[in-house]
Amino acid sequence: MSPELARAAAVLREAGEVAIACHVNPDADALGATLGLSSFLRSRGARTVCSFPNEPFELPRWALELPGHEDLVPPSSFPEAPAVMVACDTASMDRLGVLGRAAKRAGELIWIDHHRSNDGLGTIPVIDPAASSTCELVYRLAREIGGEIPDAAAMCWYAGIVTDTGRFQYEAVRPETLRVAAELREHDFDHARLARVLYEDNRTAYLRVLGVALSRIELVPEADLVWTYLTLDDLASAGVQPAEADDLIDVVRTAREADVAAVIKQQRDGRFKVSLRSRAEHDVGALAQRFGGGGHRLAAGYTSRHGLAGTVEELVAALRDDPAGA
Repeated sequence: MSPELARAAAVLREAGEVAIACHVNPDADALGATLGLSSFLRSRGARTVCSFPNEPFELPRWALELPGHEDLVPPSSFPEAPAVMVACDTASMDRLGVLGRAAKRAGELIWIDHHRSNDGLGTIPVIDPAASSTCELVYRLAREIGGEIPDAAAMCWYAGIVTDTGRFQYEAVRPETLRVAAELREHDFDHARLARVLYEDNRTAYLRVLGVALSRIELVPEADLVWTYLTLDDLASAGVQPAEADDLIDVVRTAREADVAAVIKQQRDGRFKVSLRSRAEHDVGALAQRFGGGGHRLAAGYTSRHGLAGTVEELVAALRDDPAGA
């Protein structure tokens, strides 16, 4: 147990009210960590308020399956200067968006994350790049605090671990990860239904967009890259929200001819979000950091202001300069 984990446990053990936030466009690890911690602290008698900085404030479809989602509040209802705040799965302050103001004003800021590119922020940084997920870290924290783990919290944390490990197939999976998952599965929740919601519940509109993206696949052998893109017009024509296409990268990354896969997706503000995956050779986390983003060695992302052509040119040039995946 790290000294920081012990300090975080001591603060949360005594806190009567805790504000919890996660990064913009949250995935299941971010929301699972947030809602699971909220459920656990509420079971101990604490009051919690939870949010993420999306505008408009819309929950991903799968999030409606997570217990406690109904208690999420928009950023405008989040405390401006919480006495105790927890930031979950957030590699940098800018990923908190408008909630970054509250983080900077918090009396105690517990920063829980597993990204290698983490800035190490907070008054108590609980950061472990070797952890499979932030949910695994939050579970460790809950065990250190002590007390019963509610079934609702276990379900949320299980969702985050399952998704961030790619259903237990990524290199971050350690024996400890499987032991934590087994302990969480001792609780009473429908793990099969949860898996269907997370992985097997797409609209036909999304499948049409998937077809569009796959028809545009480009292979750049000299950069060890396979990539595709979607514009706002593509999404609007199909009636698909940008967040619905987040899993597209998991299809593109199966291409065996390239080590790096990229999905370049236009956002509402016109910029392009670049999602990166590496099969093993390239450190896409370091690559994303060069462009103001971050993540893990094999999974990362950033946002580009250069338009589609400029974004692709920049990415290809960076990979050409990194032939050994250094």
